[in-house]
Amino acid sequence: MKLPLSGRALTAGAVAVATLVTGGSAAGAATAPATAHPAAGATAAAAPDIPIANVKAHLSQLQSIATANGGNRAHGRAGYQASLNYVKAKLDAAGFTTRVQQFSASGRTGYNLIADWPGGDANQVVMAGSHLDSVTSGPGINDNGSGSSAVLETALAVARSDYRPTKHLRFAWWGAEELGLVGSRYYVNSLGSAERAKISGYLNFDMIGSPNPGYFVYDDDPTIEKTFKDYYAGLGIPTEIETEGDGRSDHAPFKNAGVPVGGLFSGADYRKTSAQAAKWGGTVGQPFDRCYHSSCDTTANINDTALDRNSDAIAYAVWELSQ
Repeated sequence: MKLPLSGRALTAGAVAVATLVTGGSAAGAATAPATAHPAAGATAAAAPDIPIANVKAHLSQLQSIATANGGNRAHGRAGYQASLNYVKAKLDAAGFTTRVQQFSASGRTGYNLIADWPGGDANQVVMAGSHLDSVTSGPGINDNGSGSSAVLETALAVARSDYRPTKHLRFAWWGAEELGLVGSRYYVNSLGSAERAKISGYLNFDMIGSPNPGYFVYDDDPTIEKTFKDYYAGLGIPTEIETEGDGRSDHAPFKNAGVPVGGLFSGADYRKTSAQAAKWGGTVGQPFDRCYHSSCDTTANINDTALDRNSDAIAYAVWELSQ
């Protein structure tokens, strides 16, 4: 998640070029509520459980990439390109159609990765995305390896189950989010109005494994908001409306373009109140993520239970909204 606008200067220039880059103990998963609203005469497919071990394996790979590349996975650095190559290879092997979109920001080349699952109504596109870059000061495992890994594993679950939704599924990993949502804004601006209108919903996941977690739901689109709230209600977990990161992550360019958006968040540098600790557990008065934008945002900076629940919630929403 990027810093508030007041905390940084934004420098970004976009180049209209698309290119391919070649590369090189968990909490028990909760059962999601039954998927609703099947088409007449059809049975709705149930979302699978997302294996937390698989999500954590992706996080370990991103940590190893950062460690081997100066301790970060930041825009324009070798660690970012290695991260993108890792994700792309997994998607290519699973049968996705991938493309890498190139742009320029702060004098360095950046990349978005877009992955389409074959089939579904191309005039009704459900997207799920996350930013793949870290800040330069750390490996960015919660921010935002957590969202990136959960979205990746959800996409791989689509392939494993050979899911055939009514709507078309698209997944995305954004570059240069930490410089001011540069990659996602470039993508949205690259679409014509007709193509933007085909996106029936964009789901954003930025920091979903915070070590002192909260359960926050975006309130931008009522249908998407209700989908996530219904999921957590089925688990008996109260949620709150997400306000800390409002406008500070990659849903903002989509929302500004009129696309319905939603998402999940487990908290950054805001401090947990006594009321929040009473319903979620954790430590009163401490940040949701004490390692936000710091070198200690490593694989040790993840709450497995939050990561597990939020990963399953992603899959539930992708299945529910694409039926």
